[in-house]
Amino acid sequence: MFPDIMVQGMRDELTRVGFRELRTPEEVDAALKNEKRTALVVVNSVCGCAAGRARPAVARAVANAARPEMLLTVFAGQDREATERARIYFEGNPPTSPAIAILRDGKLVYLMQRYIIEQATAQQIARELIRAFDELCAKTAA
Repeated sequence: MFPDIMVQGMRDELTRVGFRELRTPEEVDAALKNEKRTALVVVNSVCGCAAGRARPAVARAVANAARPEMLLTVFAGQDREATERARIYFEGNPPTSPAIAILRDGKLVYLMQRYIIEQATAQQIARELIRAFDELCAKTAA
């Protein structure tokens, strides 16, 4: 684990655009268990692909009109128990960091893992997230 002072800026990149940090397993469950809304969960990381791709892409994508109702983040390698608990909601997918998930009613409906993030630019990732938001989070007229 890195000292908090070293990762605070990495945390701030997401909280500055509206993400709420989940630092304990209890906070993860309170936010996600049986929730009747959509949630974007970003598994943050100190790695270069999180810094140069994932965080900038997510910041750009959440400016889209259609987006998940809750913006949540856990930090791999820092808040280990919270990260492990969040990954349980990713329904058996192998753990990666960074990772970007969309959950609806507490169930996984979309997951972008590290291997995809590593191979794309921040712009490509943002476009893909916006596509997913438009498909999975757009409000329908009653």
